[in-house]
Amino acid sequence: MKAPRLIMAAPRSGSGKTVLTISLMTALLKMGLKVSAFKCGPDYIDPMYHKKILGIDSRNLDLFFTDEETTRGLFLRNNTSGISVIEGVMGLYDGLGGISENASTYHLAKTLKAPVILVLDTKGMSTSVVAEAAGFISMDEEKLIRGIILNNMNSGIFPGIKELIENKLKVPVLGHFPKQKECDISSRYLGLSLPDEISNLKEKTNKAAEEFSKTVDINKLIEIANNAEEINSSFDFPEKQKTATRIAVARDKAFNFYYRDNLDLLENLGAELVFFSPVHDKKLPENIGGLLLGGGYPEFCARELSENKSMINSIKAAIGNGLPFWTECGGFIYLHEELETKDGNFKLCGIIKGRCIQTEKLIRFGYITLTEIKTKGHEFHYFDSDSNGDFCTAEKPMSQKQWKCCHNINGGLQGYPHLYYPSNIEYARKIVDTCRNYKEI
Repeated sequence: MKAPRLIMAAPRSGSGKTVLTISLMTALLKMGLKVSAFKCGPDYIDPMYHKKILGIDSRNLDLFFTDEETTRGLFLRNNTSGISVIEGVMGLYDGLGGISENASTYHLAKTLKAPVILVLDTKGMSTSVVAEAAGFISMDEEKLIRGIILNNMNSGIFPGIKELIENKLKVPVLGHFPKQKECDISSRYLGLSLPDEISNLKEKTNKAAEEFSKTVDINKLIEIANNAEEINSSFDFPEKQKTATRIAVARDKAFNFYYRDNLDLLENLGAELVFFSPVHDKKLPENIGGLLLGGGYPEFCARELSENKSMINSIKAAIGNGLPFWTECGGFIYLHEELETKDGNFKLCGIIKGRCIQTEKLIRFGYITLTEIKTKGHEFHYFDSDSNGDFCTAEKPMSQKQWKCCHNINGGLQGYPHLYYPSNIEYARKIVDTCRNYKEI
């Protein structure tokens, strides 16, 4: 399959690749191209920006979660776009455990045979950027770096720096992006702020895309994407089955961390997903066979969640009647008796007998495999619980460090880990079957 594509990568986080990726995709859409968006790695927030700007779902590609053949299949699934833009993660070569190339942006580039566009942040540099580019190009054994964009580059010195890089390194410099203060995206402790929290986001994005179009050779980027090698995969995503059960899925400003492929998989296996808001709605949807409470930022909505007693009572009653339910991170926090934040203590659902408190550092950060259910995921949170559960064993991929986690109530799984269901399709099938057995349509 041809699938024109490219990867936007950088030497490190904070180099500006999110802004440049969004600017590129916006510019491509304005040119009339059909664009597909992807994110390398497990991050939820960058795909939210892609979705907000493009109006289409952005999907994650992660080579810890899935093997190379499956990853190629997930990339190619229903991909009929004119160009696919993949945003990298961290630095180009940064992979598992901080000491491996596995699951890095470069590993994904090799797996997809995707051209890499290297975004170099030139803040505080001039000719030294040539040395940085040289180092990254020297490690590119597959010769996948096909172009360079210089971010935060003064337009006056750009022609000279472009000439130096191209003469010394023989890689084309496709343009530069001058500093755009009004296009900056703010951050918080779990990464970028959510797109709905940024005022005038589309206006800012359109302005960034206009600047990008002026200073970067977009036609050359399209040409590079079109010249990518053909790839294929034998992986088959389960075909759509007849709907047999309804599963309520919490989705609002408190709970919004879901992998699109997770939701697609559940739907294809026979689930009708019914979205609701624990913040605003008064009760669970009717006639459901299961409940999903995903991750997000419940700590920023703790008062609203706590005061919505009607929803809390609805959830407690349903679970008390045996409703199967699954929670991840923020959803797990919501089910506790109490949440302590910097704004105070808040009473919540009380299904998990314990309390959550905010810590000063990331807790159990990184990739994991839950050995009992043979499913991969990750943890990324600053809040911890005094009742994490012991139903599963979480194992880290490089160190084999282990710890107990998760509860098993009503046949579901409740804990901090974010799971990626395509890493074990049979586990997703078990979720749907459990809900179907509880309440079949």
